Amino acid sequence: MMDDMARREVTQGPGATAAILAGPQARAMGIGPGAASVGPGPAGQPARPVRFTNLRLFDGHGGPLREGLSVLVEGARIAALVPVAETVTDAETVDCGGRVLMPGLIDSHWHATLCAVTQMTAMTAEVPYLHLLAAREAGRTLMRGFTTVRDCGGPSFALRRAIDEGVVAGPRIFLAGAMISQTSGHGDFRMRAEVPRAPGQMFGFEAAGMSILADGEAEVLRRAREQLLLGADHVKMMAGGGVTSTYDPIDSVQFTEPELRAGVQAAADWGTYVMTHVYVPAGIQRAIRAGVRSIEHGQLADAETARMMAGEGVWWSLQPFLADGDANVHADPAARAAQQRIGKGTEAAYEMAQRFGVPTVWGTDILFSPQNLPGQGHQLAKLARLMDPLTLLATATGRAGDLLEMSRTRRGLPGRLGVVEAGAMADLLVADGDPAVSLDFLADPEVSLRLIMRGGQIHKRTL
Repeated sequence: MMDDMARREVTQGPGATAAILAGPQARAMGIGPGAASVGPGPAGQPARPVRFTNLRLFDGHGGPLREGLSVLVEGARIAALVPVAETVTDAETVDCGGRVLMPGLIDSHWHATLCAVTQMTAMTAEVPYLHLLAAREAGRTLMRGFTTVRDCGGPSFALRRAIDEGVVAGPRIFLAGAMISQTSGHGDFRMRAEVPRAPGQMFGFEAAGMSILADGEAEVLRRAREQLLLGADHVKMMAGGGVTSTYDPIDSVQFTEPELRAGVQAAADWGTYVMTHVYVPAGIQRAIRAGVRSIEHGQLADAETARMMAGEGVWWSLQPFLADGDANVHADPAARAAQQRIGKGTEAAYEMAQRFGVPTVWGTDILFSPQNLPGQGHQLAKLARLMDPLTLLATATGRAGDLLEMSRTRRGLPGRLGVVEAGAMADLLVADGDPAVSLDFLADPEVSLRLIMRGGQIHKRTL
């Protein structure tokens, strides 16, 4: 009943609220209700079907570009791929000018409410302020061509609802809610003076929904179920250390196998899965044995571990951690050494993923680093030296959509993501560029992306 009331509220006129949040500059770019590029109707969808013609099609599967086809969109989904010679009546025609039409991009490791702030701001600012910044950044993320993100930790429930209801513009969000961490784990942000923890005590980062501490199977089960109660699409558990961790070294292994299994059981009972933050072989292998379906990072995996991932069909969510000019600057020598180690491991990981056939997706993991946000597309393009460009692009489109199939029905979406095919969600980009040669055009989305459609709604149109 409450969901129905919310939908009615949206359809009866959220435009004024969204216009205030988007602002005149955003509307000029085609973000939000009132933008010149948004079609008529309460949800911004065109009133009649739209047929995209005169295009070269990248369908999201990684194969060569296809020609001789047009793409027909009805409502929020793709109705059909239609031969160019076939007549379609009562449809608006959009001439793509010979450009590439492709699925909207998917960032498979994103932090929607924590990407636009520094860690100090996240730990000290009022929580409503964090959400305001996140809403602004959501619009910018969409305008970079990212129509879907898989959120890997943070209090993104309100932002997801606002985007779904059309209050603000942004990518479709699949989210984990609070990251579940053991005491001393990668999500334990306490100061030394706050140890030990009193029974029932909750710290600021827990109250804000950034992460939550759990020790023992019963506590893990409770915390996982709490995130599912709040509406999580998947569960995030910390199974190893990190580069900048205050307490846990990168090679530490976190959560016992029974603890991991408790989280996996809670997620499976809800029809979804667990993802784990972990870098080293021992932690990855423990997570796989426990039933985890997605390894986040894993750049220090060895060949045995990669084979195990391939054999079990476990997803490898890799990030472009190359210790290059895009990397965060660390004053701590130990952190810099770990960063260099991860950089070498990233190249090895991509090689092993291809050699052993591990199902792989791409994500940025931009966290507490607002200066890196404009380069989101560049973080994908630069990996073309490690992978064929079309295959690489599939890791941010069709393959990412395959991963999201594990929770799409839980999210309530009627169509597949990341592909251009009949029945799929109408998340489309029209771009200047040739992805068969290079993905560099994604590094300058303001110029190269000429049309952005999400769920049948046009958010930018400069054809």
